[in-house]
Amino acid sequence: MTLLIDEENRVRTLTLNRPEALNAFNEALYDATAQALLDAAEDPEVAVVLLTGAGRGFSAGTDLAEMQARITDPDFQEGQYGFRGLIEALAAFPKPLICAVNGVGLGIGATILGYADLAFMSSTARLKCPFTSLGVAPEAASSYLLPRLMGRQNAAWLLLSSEWVDAAEALRMGLVWRVCEPDELLPEARRHADILAGRPIASLMAVKHTMLEPLRPEIAAATARENAHFAELMGAQANAAALADFSNRTR
Repeated sequence: MTLLIDEENRVRTLTLNRPEALNAFNEALYDATAQALLDAAEDPEVAVVLLTGAGRGFSAGTDLAEMQARITDPDFQEGQYGFRGLIEALAAFPKPLICAVNGVGLGIGATILGYADLAFMSSTARLKCPFTSLGVAPEAASSYLLPRLMGRQNAAWLLLSSEWVDAAEALRMGLVWRVCEPDELLPEARRHADILAGRPIASLMAVKHTMLEPLRPEIAAATARENAHFAELMGAQANAAALADFSNRTR
């Protein structure tokens, strides 16, 4: 299974489970994660969702082999939700979302933190937004959410440089809320999830709604801008060269 789902004391834990691919999102994982968020949103017994990864990666972002196939294979099959469906589910998710970044996070494995209400990170984890190295645009409304979360210059470095950011730097930038030793990451994230899950769900949802409702039109507008740039740049010379280089290195 590409996604493991566990529930205890009103906390639903979603574990990205493609460890052999560092939990890179293929269409199946996009679909499974989006559906799990939609289901948790509607389930009256779920108060909090905790998202983490199996193995040594949080998520290596979009599966680049599938990205290339989307460009070159006329028979490529898109999923039910895909990347855009996952972003829509994240943007609309009405309950607390906690991310526990257990290992490397690239692309959506980093930008998903813009949707986290609390983000915990292992001291050995690293994050990267590789958009400029792939010749593409930002994604997941990161062009709006990350400057708001981190400040413009921190977000500019993350989105423009395609450089790694370690846990200490991510904490300094404000991208994550807590840094933990690897064996303490999930227990600490879970401890905070349990505290929230002990509160009335209707109250949790009211707090999140009042905090996020003013942002949702801006998130939608940023997503539309990013999608337009992404469609223009994907398959263009710089992106094609980057994907070809990736394909050559993985043969």
